[in-house]
Amino acid sequence: MCAVDKTAIGFLGLGAYVPERVLTNYDLEQMVDTSNDWIVTRTGIRERRICAPGEGAVAIATESARRALEDAKLAVDDIDLIICCTFTSETLCPSAACQVQRNLGATRPIPAFDLAAACSGFIYGCSVAASFIRSGVYRRVLVIGVDAISKFIDWSDRNTCVLFADGGGAAVLGQVEEGHGLLGQSLGADGSGADAIRLLSSGVADPFSATAMNGHRSTITMNGHDVFKFATRILGTAVEEALADAGQGLKAADLDLIIPHQANVRIIESAAKKLKLPMDRFVINIDKFGNTSAGTVPLAMNDARQDGRLKPGTLFAVVAFGGGLTYAASIWRW
Repeated sequence: MCAVDKTAIGFLGLGAYVPERVLTNYDLEQMVDTSNDWIVTRTGIRERRICAPGEGAVAIATESARRALEDAKLAVDDIDLIICCTFTSETLCPSAACQVQRNLGATRPIPAFDLAAACSGFIYGCSVAASFIRSGVYRRVLVIGVDAISKFIDWSDRNTCVLFADGGGAAVLGQVEEGHGLLGQSLGADGSGADAIRLLSSGVADPFSATAMNGHRSTITMNGHDVFKFATRILGTAVEEALADAGQGLKAADLDLIIPHQANVRIIESAAKKLKLPMDRFVINIDKFGNTSAGTVPLAMNDARQDGRLKPGTLFAVVAFGGGLTYAASIWRW
């Protein structure tokens, strides 16, 4: 193995999966006091995917992982660690990661754990994976970003039900050619905003009690104003910090592509303005999938690769913010 400070860590494979059911803005018009025009104007979302009964984060994570392994031309037993980034697993124990390990048919005791950083989770997970690989502890790490938020939505609350959806993606990380892979990163959290996005109780394998439902302990609540204010401030700043960490004199203008968390198109437009970049430099698929939390970044990466925008040599940034309040950005060369 190369010396620790020279080990290039990058993506060996990508995969993504969304449920089949499509819920459009016009469907929501029949469920809550809202309209297609209102949702599109304020968020950029036109439709989203929703889990079928009995389907949840573990199923999405498992299929995403299978596709990433196939893309990397690896079997599950070639993986040394599984990190599942989610806050909507069906159970608090066992972890979603352990259930994915089982579902993939592993025949050896691959370590597995969940990582909870909300919408920033996938980028956090990739950072953890890169650290393990650089240290020489593991060679290949499977990182999954997934959330099934429809299980935790109050469908009478138009402030949240129009935003969130279900989906996820996965990546296999390992050593790549020198000059490629992870170049710089910025991770952070502002706990003073911890109450801006809340989910007090969780676990969807067993029905919630009426008391929990009536008290909204089992559904997501959000202070949209505070989250929007945080996001518009931090998204561009996090990218700039990650570029500075990468060194080499890299600037935002050098980036071929920015793959942001898909929460609100207006937040992405704000980041573009701060970074002085045109919107066509950003990958946007929020119109199709809504906000899948930890699933948005790997889903958008997968879309960009399928569209030919993410290809060998592409210099790109991924950036996200989420409940906690957390944020993360990293710079990569494919």
